[in-house]
Amino acid sequence: MPANTWTKPQLLVAMNLYTRLPFGLFHARQPEIVRVAELMGRSPGALAMKLCNLASLDPAHQARGVSGLSNASRGDREMWARFEQDWTGMALQSEEAFAALATEEAANSVREQASDFTGVTVASEVQRRVGQQFFRRAVLTAYDTQCCITGNPVGSLLTASHIQPWASAAQNRLNPRNGLCLAKTQDTAFDQGLITLDEDYRVVLSQALADHFSVQTIQDNFKRYEGQAIRKPSRFAPDPQFLAFHREQVFAA
Repeated sequence: MPANTWTKPQLLVAMNLYTRLPFGLFHARQPEIVRVAELMGRSPGALAMKLCNLASLDPAHQARGVSGLSNASRGDREMWARFEQDWTGMALQSEEAFAALATEEAANSVREQASDFTGVTVASEVQRRVGQQFFRRAVLTAYDTQCCITGNPVGSLLTASHIQPWASAAQNRLNPRNGLCLAKTQDTAFDQGLITLDEDYRVVLSQALADHFSVQTIQDNFKRYEGQAIRKPSRFAPDPQFLAFHREQVFAA
């Protein structure tokens, strides 16, 4: 294998870092890129370029017409495809690889916590934690830590909300395209089917909310956003199929 070829663990780390950092920070001076590159035995410039190459494979960036990111390798494309096919398994592998950069003890901790995370049943909250942390971080980073409806920027008030609910999304529980960054009030309403998004990503309210439009808090939290398009993420755009599922199976018109 050529010396400059990226190994599978290195690509897993790069993909994990891609979910952690905003696109605007993909440069060789960014402290986390410098730190991770040193641990990997790569230059910060090489790691930053790898993140840009991965960005070129993201449909959200392609839709935005981002240029100059066309050097993705076969390995990059294969790694991206593996994540697209199995977000649950690959997300946990990437968390383990990222932890292994620091210490083997940290990697073992991730491995043990994730050992029973099958995507179908989870034995305990401890075993869920690794995957949930990955999903929350990936979704909030994609939306620049702002509610996509209200613009709320307070991280402690935000939730990585599943579009297709956890119970019915075994294969996509950790897929960031199955997530929206929502303030907790909007998250609860979305989860309960009181609001949804139409085919153009505009906010739709249920009759149950419309019945209370005279109440100020309902006006402030919901009515004022009715018909408005959400703020799109910088990556991992919501999958239309997941949104259709929510409209058809969760939303209470």
